[in-house]
Amino acid sequence: MNYEFGFYVFMLAAFLGFELIRKVSPLLHTPLMSLTNAIASISVVGAIILTGEQGGSTLSRVLGFVAVVSATTNLVSGYLITDRMLKMFKKREPGKK
Repeated sequence: MNYEFGFYVFMLAAFLGFELIRKVSPLLHTPLMSLTNAIASISVVGAIILTGEQGGSTLSRVLGFVAVVSATTNLVSGYLITDRMLKMFKKREPGKK
């Protein structure tokens, strides 16, 4: 695949993603966070495949490891933030803080 074409696809995806997320209503941020968590989990799987590939160079293994750690951190913190946001919508019982 041509690198120039890949760059154009990346720029288009970045622009469209930014525009779509910017126009999301604040009420829909929790479902949007859940969707980004699902995308992060796909990134973890891809990074694991890259890291465990036989015959891969040392650079690809190191970058794969960094990708696994980064995507896993993003995934776990995303789920923690989503859980915290969902707890804000639960009704509190009288007498409890």
